[in-house]
Amino acid sequence: MSQKNPDEFRFTPHCHEQLRAIYDTLDLVSGKWRIAVISSLNFLGESRFGELQRIVDGIGAKMLSQVLKELEDNELVIRTVHDTKPVTVSYRLTDYGRTLEKIIEEMASWGLNHRRRILSDRPQKAITEPETLSV
Repeated sequence: MSQKNPDEFRFTPHCHEQLRAIYDTLDLVSGKWRIAVISSLNFLGESRFGELQRIVDGIGAKMLSQVLKELEDNELVIRTVHDTKPVTVSYRLTDYGRTLEKIIEEMASWGLNHRRRILSDRPQKAITEPETLSV
């Protein structure tokens, strides 16, 4: 079997562009909480901070605030301050933020299929029913 010369394999400009776009997407959705927050807002529509914190199990107020700020900075979330007493703040996905729905659904579908495939090769006692992610 002959080995290929590494100099023969070069990424094309299109390939570099595709990889950069993938990394940009991963930068936005990676992390422990971002997909959970995006998915929750997609499901709920508009949500107040406390409601969102209850739904995203385990997230602290400081972390939720940070994630929402990052999503707002990237034009995925809109923060609305309501003129009430006391003042209330709500969050919702922008139209642009909702474009992530298909990506997250595809990732969930792939992940569920992958989990089933990998666990099907293991002893029956190790298989647990995966949770369904609804975006």
